[in-house]
Amino acid sequence: MLALRRASRNAAPRGYGPSMINGAHLILYSRDPEADRAFLRDTLGYHHVDAGHGWLIFKLPPAEVAVHPADGEPAHELFLMCDDLAATMAELSAKGVAFTIPATRERWGLRTSLRLPGGGEVGLYEPSHPVAI
Repeated sequence: MLALRRASRNAAPRGYGPSMINGAHLILYSRDPEADRAFLRDTLGYHHVDAGHGWLIFKLPPAEVAVHPADGEPAHELFLMCDDLAATMAELSAKGVAFTIPATRERWGLRTSLRLPGGGEVGLYEPSHPVAI
């Protein structure tokens, strides 16, 4: 049996130099957190840990961050990325996921938004720009 060494929490991710930041923690606020947790666990199949008392924390795919100018009050958005938007939408539709806008071509890729069970929206897009991950 191959013994795997647990990576240090302070180890830099592959392709990165030493850094004091070793990850990011995204918080989604929801009117129905149990339904949204079930969506992330069962529909998207995200691995999770129980932080205690059923409080699930999910592993996300690799991520990148972009900073855009704001005309008004600064805000934040979450967009999940995929390689084939049409195929991903078909797969999620088959699992009962509702989309709030049709697939739309933007200068940066194909995008849509999906409705979370708790009422929130999450963007989904197939980038046409170079990605950092």
